[in-house]
Amino acid sequence: MFNDLKDKRVLITGSTAGIGLAAAKAFAAAGAKVGINGNSSGEKADKALKEVTAAGSEAAFFQANLTKTAECERLVNEFVSRFGGIDVLINNAGGLGGRAGLEKIDDEFYDRVMDLNARSALMVTRFALPHLRNSAAASGQTAAVISTGSIAGREGGGMGAGIYAASKAWLHNLQRNWVKEFSSANIRFNIVSPGTIDTAFHDDKSDELKEKIAASIPMGRFGREEELAPSYLFLASHAASGYITGQILDVNGGQMAP
Repeated sequence: MFNDLKDKRVLITGSTAGIGLAAAKAFAAAGAKVGINGNSSGEKADKALKEVTAAGSEAAFFQANLTKTAECERLVNEFVSRFGGIDVLINNAGGLGGRAGLEKIDDEFYDRVMDLNARSALMVTRFALPHLRNSAAASGQTAAVISTGSIAGREGGGMGAGIYAASKAWLHNLQRNWVKEFSSANIRFNIVSPGTIDTAFHDDKSDELKEKIAASIPMGRFGREEELAPSYLFLASHAASGYITGQILDVNGGQMAP
């Protein structure tokens, strides 16, 4: 399955843990050449890289703080220098960034959350576009940009997470604009939108709250990181999804949002 991903050059931001790391290992197992990224180097990054290379393919780690535009550009340049181009970009970098009710939101909090979730995806995509165009032209197939959204982008998020939810809704909508602008270049844009997944994102919740949330999900549990990974492979594969663009793929165990 997904045999056409072999030797594809895949850059995955925010991929030293959680959903991003699970996706990186899945792409490596499919034979892709994978670039993983984190905000800092060190033991965590080294461990992630070992796990990805152990999955069976060529991989490299690239440190970059993607809340900064210059760092987004540097990441793309270093990946291209290492692998010769980009066939698939996965904008997975992001996070809660903290919780604050409306009356406590200041410029610093707003900028932190939006830079983490919105600027990172916007600017990495911007600098990757010439390479994605070249990939599509050279291969005769579509290049792919896949961004990680969230169920919060549909239903507003939990208490204190309004800016995080807004940043994901922003991303859900922005990729539809990119479809209009870049489909003629054979670049596809799609979203994988997780529901409640058992990652560090939910570490600030009590066990009681986690049980309450799990009980509200039809499948009765949080999702697992590895259950998200095949969705990224599907949307990256030209053979599987070459006529799919501008879509939001919900992976949430039936956890519906209004």
